[in-house]
Amino acid sequence: MSTEFTLGAGGYTAVVTARAAALRVLQFEGRDLIVPFPEGGPIPDYRGIIAAPWPNRIADGRYSFDDVDHQLPVNERERATALHGLAFPLDWVLKESDAGSLTLTCTVGPSAGYPFTLELLARFALDDAGLHTSVTARNTGSETAPYGVCPHPYLVAGSSPLDQWVLDLAADSFLEVTPDRLLPLGLQSVEGHAFDFRQARALGSTEIDHAFTGLAFDGGLARLAVRDPAGTGVGMSWDESCPWLQIHTADKPAPIPSRIGLAVEPMTCPPDAFNSGTDLIRLDPGAEHTVSWSIYAL
Repeated sequence: MSTEFTLGAGGYTAVVTARAAALRVLQFEGRDLIVPFPEGGPIPDYRGIIAAPWPNRIADGRYSFDDVDHQLPVNERERATALHGLAFPLDWVLKESDAGSLTLTCTVGPSAGYPFTLELLARFALDDAGLHTSVTARNTGSETAPYGVCPHPYLVAGSSPLDQWVLDLAADSFLEVTPDRLLPLGLQSVEGHAFDFRQARALGSTEIDHAFTGLAFDGGLARLAVRDPAGTGVGMSWDESCPWLQIHTADKPAPIPSRIGLAVEPMTCPPDAFNSGTDLIRLDPGAEHTVSWSIYAL
């Protein structure tokens, strides 16, 4: 089986890996639109993966669903959480492809802490308007399953430092989190806060690793743009299935390269939704859920 797949159309090139259905490369006319990672090695910082059947983290890996308690493996040990689902360690299987499109599939579960079975199908398609991705989850088991999903690209506006990039994000509120474990505390308005990017402005030194909501959907789509002062930029749009958006400025302690891209993750539910129940999808046996997003050059 091929370990990765290359697509091309409309001046765009995309490379998707079988492992995690991760977007390894996305370029427009040779310019990186995401932070890439090397071929054949591990996927650093979950770059480009499909995070399912939950996005972000679950506190202590524990949750209760329909009055049954579950314990997931804790893979983010420094914060004692279960992070980014169960699909990312898996090798997805090619279902169909051509020069400009690709469909991969995998089966999640049943496994420790998630005694449910989902078939996931990810479709990637390139055209003149960019890369369009959709993920469909189908419950192939006999019990209703909790579900959430998000992509995990790190966008690149251009060659200038991230602090100089200008972010345009129409979001009214953000989820305040604990500083040590990044677990939800409550919603806060962006009004008067460093996280208010409703009027486009430079990121500056602001450190962000938070979920935003109160998103503006125009014609069924929410949009984010990040621009380099040199004139290049990258945009992302997503449908109303994702009322949440995680933003992360990729801050790292020295000597690790820091702030090399802006993680932009449209989410169907907020962090720790398996416990809060907020916007958590209940996927009945035989039912399907589809979400879609696009990334494009500006």
